Amino acid sequence: MLDYDVVIIGCGPVGGLAANLLGRAGVRTLVVERVAEPHPLPRAVHIDHEVMRLFQSADLVDRVSSLVRDTQGHMHIGADGGVIRYMGTAGRPRPFGWSGDYFFYQPELEAVLREGLDRFAEVDLRLGVACLGIDQDDRGVRLRLAAPEGETIVSARWVIACDGASSPTRKALGVVLDDLGFEEPWLVVDAEVDGPLVFPGFHHVPEGADLQQLSIMLCDPRRPATIVPGRGNHRRWEFMLLPGEDETTLDADAIEALVAPWVGSATSRIVRATTYRFHGLIAETWKVGRVFLAGDAAHQTPPFFGQGMCHGMRDVANLAWKLEKVLSGSAPDGLLDGYQQEREPQVRSVIASAVEAGRYICMLDPIRAAARDAEMRARQGDPVRTAADLITPIRGLTLDSPGAGKRFIQPTVRSAEQEGLLDDATGGGLVILSRGEQAGVEPTLLQRLRIRHFRIGKDLEDAAGDLGRWLDEHEADAVLLRPDFYVFGTASGAGAVSGLARDFTHAVAAEETLCPA
Repeated sequence: MLDYDVVIIGCGPVGGLAANLLGRAGVRTLVVERVAEPHPLPRAVHIDHEVMRLFQSADLVDRVSSLVRDTQGHMHIGADGGVIRYMGTAGRPRPFGWSGDYFFYQPELEAVLREGLDRFAEVDLRLGVACLGIDQDDRGVRLRLAAPEGETIVSARWVIACDGASSPTRKALGVVLDDLGFEEPWLVVDAEVDGPLVFPGFHHVPEGADLQQLSIMLCDPRRPATIVPGRGNHRRWEFMLLPGEDETTLDADAIEALVAPWVGSATSRIVRATTYRFHGLIAETWKVGRVFLAGDAAHQTPPFFGQGMCHGMRDVANLAWKLEKVLSGSAPDGLLDGYQQEREPQVRSVIASAVEAGRYICMLDPIRAAARDAEMRARQGDPVRTAADLITPIRGLTLDSPGAGKRFIQPTVRSAEQEGLLDDATGGGLVILSRGEQAGVEPTLLQRLRIRHFRIGKDLEDAAGDLGRWLDEHEADAVLLRPDFYVFGTASGAGAVSGLARDFTHAVAAEETLCPA
């Protein structure tokens, strides 16, 4: 017998969420992290509604909610001090149950994720342990680990490498990165500021937009910059390094001078200042045998929409439910082969949007910047879009039907036990929601697949009519939700429920996807 079902390499936020999701599913999991304590300084700072929903599914959202700051999205300011792009959420509905943008302090989040593992007897967390090598065959993976007490060998069926942008696992596997042609050096400054920031008189600011609650990109050819509203009194600035500058040319006084105009008279303290090269990179292969790459090990995105860590969280959510199905014997190993097919197009699309934004944000020519401002401002009459709209539907284990591949909404509903968000009422997992009379529902089929079936208006009260409207918009009477909250497919008619269950069975058994990318 193998020592574990899954070994996770790396216990940053992405590895930590993976371990919590697998632990909740009862999967025997080992997490190894070469650093004994969470990194003490902030790095990633932003998550979105989808990640909050994943924390909800892991029964961690109450802890996380107390540590995050709910904000209003993104605003881009042109060279003339006016708004050229607004992706704000003030006054907009929250169809997925959570806000589109939250900011957090990474050491606090990592601590919550690690503490969450204490709930699961099936999960072992070993800190201060590095992976020195991996050997694999058709039956499993053997990992050589270095710990303070010496080297040891462990075995598992699968490995998820969440070991960061410089991923030793990716390098050892010989996986190369596809460079999307964006690389710019930036200075990142984190500070504690006891008071609101000071903003100049930006013009064309939409009504209801609160500058203190927005991530603001300054598309200023004199020095492009970003201002981020961190949680509590944490604030972040990102300043593009200009030609001839590097980390050696910006001393403490120069950094203070960059931040000072935004702080005003408020008491402040810089806690970190470091340089990064913002990249657009995607691994050519995300699965090598029984080893998966996830998070920064698989892809790196410029931070202009705050999606870098969110991508990684989606990666492991996609893997966790599929691994549970395979390990329980209810799906073939081939189910896991669709991981990259489902995740890469979505990641590539968002990185492309971030690279496009980066190119116009980083524009240093004043004449070109003025033309950019005029062109973008002329498009401000277009429908307002939020960063959430950048996330495209998936194509993979989905049915060729209306709404398939989309993230499903999460309204407030009432069940016999409680009133609350949809996922709390259903318990998550595979879920079918239906309306109208459904003939021929096969309880044994649903039980075998562990699909929960809820009748709208009977098992769930949809007081605001959100579920009914969604079904109307997609001309459906039933919808099957995957455990990662993406829509497998929809169906209509009296046999919709059993039809969806059978379609899911056939799709999984076929070891292939119904809608190839």
